[in-house]
Amino acid sequence: MRLFIAEKPSVAKAIAGELGQTGRGDGFIECNSDVVTWCFGHMLEQAEPDVYLPEDVPRNQSGKKIWRAEDLPIIPDTWITEPKSDAKQQLAAIGRLLKKATLIVNAGDPDREGQLLVDAVLEYFRNTKPVKRFWVSAQDSVSVQRGLAALKDNEGYAGCGAAALARGRADWLIGMNLSRAYTLRSQRGGGQAVLSIGRVQTPTLALVVARDREIEGFKPVDYFNIAGTFQHANGIFTAKWMPKEDQAGMDSESRLIDKQVAEGIVQAATGQTGHVIEHTDTPKKDQHPRAFALSDITLLASKKFGSSAEEVLKVCQSLYETHKLTSYPRTDCDYLPESQHEDAPQVLAALKKVNPDLARIIDACDPTIKSKSWNDAKITAHHGIIPTMHAGDASALSVSERNVYNLIVRAYLAQFFPVHEYMSTRIIVEVAGEAFGVTGKSVTRKGWRAVYNEQSEEEGAEEEGENRALPAVKKGDSAACQKATLEPTKSTPPARLTEGTLGKAMESIHKFVTDPEHKKILKEGDGIGTSATRASIITELKNKKFLETKGKAIVSTQLGRGLIDVLPEVIRSPVLTALYERMLKKIEQGEGSLADFMAKQEQFIRDQVAKANDGSITVAGSAAPACPKCKAGFLRRFPRKNSNGFFWSCTRYQEGCDASFDDKAGKPVPKVPVTVSQIHKCGACGCGLIRRQGTKRPGKPALPWWSCSGYPECKQSYPDLKGKPDFNFSRR
Repeated sequence: MRLFIAEKPSVAKAIAGELGQTGRGDGFIECNSDVVTWCFGHMLEQAEPDVYLPEDVPRNQSGKKIWRAEDLPIIPDTWITEPKSDAKQQLAAIGRLLKKATLIVNAGDPDREGQLLVDAVLEYFRNTKPVKRFWVSAQDSVSVQRGLAALKDNEGYAGCGAAALARGRADWLIGMNLSRAYTLRSQRGGGQAVLSIGRVQTPTLALVVARDREIEGFKPVDYFNIAGTFQHANGIFTAKWMPKEDQAGMDSESRLIDKQVAEGIVQAATGQTGHVIEHTDTPKKDQHPRAFALSDITLLASKKFGSSAEEVLKVCQSLYETHKLTSYPRTDCDYLPESQHEDAPQVLAALKKVNPDLARIIDACDPTIKSKSWNDAKITAHHGIIPTMHAGDASALSVSERNVYNLIVRAYLAQFFPVHEYMSTRIIVEVAGEAFGVTGKSVTRKGWRAVYNEQSEEEGAEEEGENRALPAVKKGDSAACQKATLEPTKSTPPARLTEGTLGKAMESIHKFVTDPEHKKILKEGDGIGTSATRASIITELKNKKFLETKGKAIVSTQLGRGLIDVLPEVIRSPVLTALYERMLKKIEQGEGSLADFMAKQEQFIRDQVAKANDGSITVAGSAAPACPKCKAGFLRRFPRKNSNGFFWSCTRYQEGCDASFDDKAGKPVPKVPVTVSQIHKCGACGCGLIRRQGTKRPGKPALPWWSCSGYPECKQSYPDLKGKPDFNFSRR
């Protein structure tokens, strides 16, 4: 029996559909002699630090072992993984099926994590049976059939799983140790907030902090642009003033800042006749736009629709997984495999059925055209996001899905049109000893731009004015300057980051590094994070209150800035993070080992924890309220036992301070005094007091009830009736 283990139910359903479903069972699908089962993403997770800490470590009010500097660093001798609570039943089903199988097929998604999550299940059950690998980048029928016909040995993908395992363990070591070390260091300085630190999230936060401070520290510079309107025998055109090489009144950025000089140029040129001293017509071509990498479509959707990185990823995942209309989305590559070029007629036919509104454009496509996007040499683990051959139902798409799908479809259709051709015209006029230049453009062949209805980011918007055709001139022609205009201008600060541009910045991190050697290494790599994790990293930074959104912009909070300010450069540096990614890629390619990588990680953690455990720090935005009772401790927020909500108590409670406060909107408030009407004696024992409790229910409000303070001697309890014990209940 072949047992296919898919990453998720939708993949299992797609595989079963091609194998031929003959029956169903608890957690699996029968397909004649084959069986298809599935995971729900990662079924196993790294054990919490409490598992590795000694049992004599004190516990807090919620039962967790308290954080102590003396327990750091936490470096497991043997790594422990545990089944996720919501995956135990399905994991047990997979275990039963493994016993019956003669051959297992790893059908995880085509990436590192997809490889690991199935391999981890096989390792958990100590599988020794042969394993094959099913690797496809789309879930349409044709792609699945091809994948089934081309199963490979799973061992050939072992590097992918090892790289994912290394990444997970490295993230655990940094997150669990440095977050605790710096949180404790902050608490020694009066801080309250949990300072979450991550291998990728911290350099990402540093990017936003640096941009925000650059904007806030920006000082605008006044400068002047000069434009001249010229009359030629064949028409009027406007040209911009061009400074001389030794032009007076310029600053170091080649901006004209001397108003007197600027006014002199305007007066000298206005009303004077000049001559064309340069005229060139250069034929040019714009090559086809490439397919989308995830970061590219995230950036474009952020600009056009204001979508967050998490929203774009969710939409792309839905188009791939639920609707089967597009290929695998978590890709960092925007090129396409040459072998898929021959699929164009079938893909175009499917697109015409799904998108009848694009029939005219699709009919104009020429499948024999092979753009430079089709390039095997540029393909990484995955290719660019493109439509599939699946003729799905476009009416089932949400507005967001339709918007993103349309971008993907048009980029694909553009591949089957000719290149865009135009004539670039350059004119320079000299008048009164000053030069004025203009560049124009006249389209000679629309080409692939016909796919787009209007100028947009896909087309690469030209600088304003360069789309305009210029009058026919030749060198030596006269051109009168009707008017020269002075245009006072202020320099502008860099733009705020958005989720789209932040994701792109993470990918192109080399642009933010000054050291030439580091810049070179980073440019050769894939930036920080991966296409699959960048959206979740940004979301996590927002959840931790380090970042927040303001309109389309994403900005750092006081707490986020405070954290970056107290961390050493080596932790917040994108260079270190990118170098880790480079090492992971070597592991993936079989050129590096998991053991060597982890040895370096462990030593790094030991060094950093030793530094963090020394002294205290004050982190802006994390200050805890001082205890009003003992005046020496600070108030900290804790979850209540056996009920919803929180309360506040003094950090010196072990030293005798019993200060305690209720929680309101995340802040400590005095406790509401208990009135006589709220005190009830137990009707069973006559001496205990009835207290109101709350039973937790998953996903629902706590269920209130009342019990006797004399427990366990008195086990009397009552249901709650409008905030009071229902004493009549026991007599019913």
